[in-house]
Amino acid sequence: MQECKNIRLKAIKPAHPSILSTTRKKWRLFSTYMGPAFIVSVAYIDPGNFATNISGGSNFGYQLIWVILWSNLMAIFCQTLSAKLGIATGFNLPEMCAKIFSRPLNWFFWIAAELAAIMTDLAEFLGGTLGLYLLFRIPMVYAGLLTGAITFLIVYLEKYGQRVVETVIGFLVAIISIAYVIELFSAKPVWSEVAWHAVIPALPNGQAVMIAVGMLGATVMPHVIYLHSQLVQCRNGDHTDELRRRHLQMEKLDIAFAMNIAFVINAAMVIVSAAVFHRHGMIVDTIEQAHRSLEPLVGRLSSSVFGIALLASGLSSSAVGTMAGQTIMKGFINLQIPLNLRRLITMAPALAIIIIGINPMKALIISQVTLSFALPLAIIPLILITGRKDLMRSFANHTPTKIVGWIITSLILIMNALLIFLSITGSV
Repeated sequence: MQECKNIRLKAIKPAHPSILSTTRKKWRLFSTYMGPAFIVSVAYIDPGNFATNISGGSNFGYQLIWVILWSNLMAIFCQTLSAKLGIATGFNLPEMCAKIFSRPLNWFFWIAAELAAIMTDLAEFLGGTLGLYLLFRIPMVYAGLLTGAITFLIVYLEKYGQRVVETVIGFLVAIISIAYVIELFSAKPVWSEVAWHAVIPALPNGQAVMIAVGMLGATVMPHVIYLHSQLVQCRNGDHTDELRRRHLQMEKLDIAFAMNIAFVINAAMVIVSAAVFHRHGMIVDTIEQAHRSLEPLVGRLSSSVFGIALLASGLSSSAVGTMAGQTIMKGFINLQIPLNLRRLITMAPALAIIIIGINPMKALIISQVTLSFALPLAIIPLILITGRKDLMRSFANHTPTKIVGWIITSLILIMNALLIFLSITGSV
């Protein structure tokens, strides 16, 4: 992630005050900074989201849409803090952890982050594989190997600069967005119910808690909290505080734009699943069943665009997961493992699931629940570091920001504890 000198030069070039005098100039300034949040947003619309959102919609109708809304607000908050840390310090979150925490604690953080990355890779790899299988009927094992090869190609493009990767991933996000807009209008949902359940929380039973925790883990992803602080470095140079503030303002716009696109796509997944499956009394247990059932209920086009969206999601998020893995490994313990070897290691669990014949959708849901348990280990160091004036200077969190951060962390821990309790008592 070093080939970005051209972006950095643009970012630190002093701007005349009249640069904001026209809409065209405003857009040109914004487009200079736009990109990192779009790479990050892919993690919020990965195949794990497909599994949890489809399961939530088919089982509980529109009742869990509020989880998507609140998870997205949490994601915006966490990604903003991550970007601020990277812009203010010039280092990514794992590197800052290595500077201020003990080596044993950093090893602990690294192990947890790597386990989360494996769960993430599992979901992303399975998604791309299922997309190829559903669209082209390529046998799952061969589809898995092809997914791995395409992922390598996308990550390889990074040698030509981060902008190239941003463009490719932005294109894939556009495909997912268009696909779900088509799905949404084909499904004809009850919009009054959608609006009601977007703001009124409901958890009907223990299974709803598990799916809600899975939705949270699929929406607020620990690996991209680490990655975002690295991605902003391409537009970070020897800035003054004034230029860093402008960079942060532009990055906030980038985050708001990208994260809200992700929110619309996630909400659309739940809405379509509720309107198509729940309405007809269908509980969807597999991705293949979701794909197959869409055709007779809402038409062949909807069935095809579902497969296209899943494929685009799997490929793009898999590439992002690989980039995050590099940041995590090098930052926490300064360990360098060849990218191809690391990718082969993280592909192994997904290939094992495919070969053994485990239901990929169930594996996806479990992987997302696991991510929710890893999430506090990314958020807590982030809040601690961004609250320190000696590290962040004038960018340090103010008291209200600290309070919001700890409230979010507490909510995640409470949801996880509730799931553990319900699991022990046999209510899930």
